[in-house]
Amino acid sequence: MEYHKPVLLKETVDGLNIQPNGVYVDVTFGGGGHAREILSRLGDTGKLIAFDQDKDALRNAIDDPRFLLVNENFRFLKRFLRFHGYRQVDGILGDFGVSSHQFDEAERGFSTRFEADLDMRMDQNSAFSAFDVVNKYEESQLRNVLFQYGELKAATGMARSITEARLHKPIKTSEQLKKALGRFLPKHKENKILAQIYQAIRIEVNQELEALKEFLLQTPEVLKPGGRLSLISYHSLEDRLVKRFMRSGLFEGEPEKDVFGRVEVPFKLVGKFKIPSEAEIRDNNRARSAKLRVAEKL
Repeated sequence: MEYHKPVLLKETVDGLNIQPNGVYVDVTFGGGGHAREILSRLGDTGKLIAFDQDKDALRNAIDDPRFLLVNENFRFLKRFLRFHGYRQVDGILGDFGVSSHQFDEAERGFSTRFEADLDMRMDQNSAFSAFDVVNKYEESQLRNVLFQYGELKAATGMARSITEARLHKPIKTSEQLKKALGRFLPKHKENKILAQIYQAIRIEVNQELEALKEFLLQTPEVLKPGGRLSLISYHSLEDRLVKRFMRSGLFEGEPEKDVFGRVEVPFKLVGKFKIPSEAEIRDNNRARSAKLRVAEKL
């Protein structure tokens, strides 16, 4: 089974406007599909630094003197670039969300298709898992997670059902969680609602939105003028952060104007956002919600 099929492969790498002797970063290495495409466009003195916090991704490391793989979360982008001697780079690519490998490995607990322990850790060295969210969070915390990250209207009732079910015994597996939430899972909507529940818990376990914000805030300093950001999001929560930051350098509100009514922003948008073609979605169903945005450092 393929580790991960890269989404919008050509479009995302095209967005970087690769210079053969430039330095580029792939902050979501995974199976290395985007990384290999970047390397194919680099010259002998070009460099690609890749990040991935999942130790499973290390098995896909590319044997190439121009390539460096850092086994860390991309929220530490600036720190590890500087550690390896790079203060600024020519482009940064990110393909956020869960890799096909993580979905397809039943024991990782990311997929609603399998009976598995509640895990969902992207960094398997982390001590905090989905089990902790489901069994240790207060009812109000659970409600907030389900409402904010899963956009679930029934978050209040779901949180109450989970806290009531775990009074009898811990909720350890996906099947036990499904049973605790059974009344919220009508057959015709079960898969959609479960996907929202899993998304909410997964985002909380991995601090995905906090990590994305920390990463984005570092990019104006890390990118050279004219350098590109080429980022793929898979749900509205991610895409909203990316879109707002690319437009204004902020996550909310508007940038302040100077006395002449001008605003200073770190990026300019490059073209309109792109989505996969119908042919790509037929070939890779997981691409269906992908949205690519590209910006250039001013």
